[in-house]
Amino acid sequence: MLSPSLAQEIAADTSAVIGFNVLITDGDGMVIGSGDSSRVGTFHEASVEVIRTKEPATHSASQAQLLRGVRPGVTLPLITDGQAVGTVGITGTPAQVRRFGLLVKRQTEILLRESVMLRSRLLAERAAEKLLTDIASYDPQVVESDFLVFRAAELGFDLRLRRVAVAFEVTVPEGAARRPGAPTRDMALIRSELIRTVREVFADPQDIVAGTAPGWIGVLHRLPAQASPASLAADCRRITDVIAAQDGLTAHAGVGEPGTSVRSLHDSYQDACDALRLGARLPGHSPVHLISDLRVHQVMAAVSQSARNRLLDLTTAELRAQPDWPALRDTITAWCESGFNLVRASAALHIHRNTVVYRMNKIEQLTGRPLREHRATMALYLACLADTGATRPSGDDVAGW
Repeated sequence: MLSPSLAQEIAADTSAVIGFNVLITDGDGMVIGSGDSSRVGTFHEASVEVIRTKEPATHSASQAQLLRGVRPGVTLPLITDGQAVGTVGITGTPAQVRRFGLLVKRQTEILLRESVMLRSRLLAERAAEKLLTDIASYDPQVVESDFLVFRAAELGFDLRLRRVAVAFEVTVPEGAARRPGAPTRDMALIRSELIRTVREVFADPQDIVAGTAPGWIGVLHRLPAQASPASLAADCRRITDVIAAQDGLTAHAGVGEPGTSVRSLHDSYQDACDALRLGARLPGHSPVHLISDLRVHQVMAAVSQSARNRLLDLTTAELRAQPDWPALRDTITAWCESGFNLVRASAALHIHRNTVVYRMNKIEQLTGRPLREHRATMALYLACLADTGATRPSGDDVAGW
């Protein structure tokens, strides 16, 4: 349906271009747009017959006098999907304005179709946004999962397909982190641009992409049968790279685990948000974080702060008293995350293996426990995670939903 605001904009602009008054009516013959604003809201009797027959009509001055609200000129039907939804009229001597008739009609129909498509797209985006929000905040005590499955099906999405949740956060770096001369970016204003960037990569018709908060975009990505975590991470990195190429923006992504039900998709999205939050606190500069790599961090984050502090104090007191504690802590972390392999640990730390051996000997002397005793070493590892802050919850964290 042609909105009055769009009809008035089209009529005013077209009238100014062709030099003749353009008038647009709705399906009932009421004027909803005109270069002569005094005619808006009046009845245009000639439009009724044009809408009925879907055929254009011309009216001379004498003919126009016999019709209510009609002036000399030409009136043409506006056709959408085979239906006449209104008319467009041009005031003037029929011989003068007839040559503009088809051009104005076609231009108006094009703008009408674009308006309908835009409205349809916006409604679809809002529906997908609401669906994704409801899945992210799903509570079986509040809403039945079957209801969400039904709503998704109405939108063309099958929630029974294997999917994985991805959460993107886009921010504007503060102060010096922003490129010199880069314009200030408002996340709310570039929301559509960011969503379009994500959809260019997650382009499967079954991919649900939506954003509900400035700078936050969620995805429920349909996983192909042979998809691997590495390929999904690469897709996410493509998106973060494209966003990062825009002046003044940085982007990070968190990836959950696959799911095939509302409950598991809810968990997947929560995992994706946890991966995004926890991964941002890890050393390094990777923009994409998989929850499968951060399960230990996630469990530690669920433990109370007092329990983490007690583990840290009782396990690493002697080590933390050393001036090189950060280096010792990184060595313990690399040793455990490298599978207790000296070569891989030295490569991860970018130091010579003899330096790793020296640090490990120092750690063993201070703790009185060999680092190849896995139970003691894992306790040290968890304490190191607690010390770096990678597992520390924060009141400032926002999951975007």
